[in-house]
Amino acid sequence: MCRKDKRIGIIIQARLGSSRLPGKVLKPIGSKTLLGHIMYRLQRLKTEAQIVIATSEEKNDDMLAEFCKEHGYVCFRGSEENVLERYYLCAKQYKFEHIVRLTADNPFVDIEEVDRLVGCHLNGSADYTKSFDALPCGVGAEVFTFAALEQDYLESSQPNHFEHVNEYIWENPHKFKIVDMEMTKEKSRPEIRLTVDTEEDYQRACYIMGCSSNEYITTEEAIDLAVQFEHMQKHIDT
Repeated sequence: MCRKDKRIGIIIQARLGSSRLPGKVLKPIGSKTLLGHIMYRLQRLKTEAQIVIATSEEKNDDMLAEFCKEHGYVCFRGSEENVLERYYLCAKQYKFEHIVRLTADNPFVDIEEVDRLVGCHLNGSADYTKSFDALPCGVGAEVFTFAALEQDYLESSQPNHFEHVNEYIWENPHKFKIVDMEMTKEKSRPEIRLTVDTEEDYQRACYIMGCSSNEYITTEEAIDLAVQFEHMQKHIDT
């Protein structure tokens, strides 16, 4: 559990203009939209944090901003292409000291591990802490101090730095205290895809949600159902 003197924000990167799967963050998966599942799962978060959905100022994302308004979600709007700037200005506006980065295409984010990640980050006095290297793709998260995010923003110079919030830090590990959180064997399945980036990913997510009797699906159950889906797809292909 975090100390109450630490102002923690969860910034969820979201937009409707995906080239591979347009409008994916508002596509239905069972009874909720993809983004709705993330917000539902975050209700289990024990860490005291403010959640902000950061989308673009483009007209195409007006529908997403309206969705946030209808559901009472806090929405920040910034640059579509310069995602790093969007994150930085959002964190600055809300005066966050530590920022958990999530993306709106991950309906199975592991909230238990987000809580553990924040604790690991604070206890280790890290600049940047991540948990997604061992977890299935789309389940993990990362945390920045505001100071590290600001340094990232001010020193970034390459196109990939602005498109991907974390890549300047990855490319300059000597400038930051970086911590990789350890993971249990049961959840250490980085080869499993639980993100939604393509039509096949979307079908997998719908299959997992449809096969489970729990609305909050654990990572272990999602892994098992994803494996079932892959076996089923192989039989269809043959």
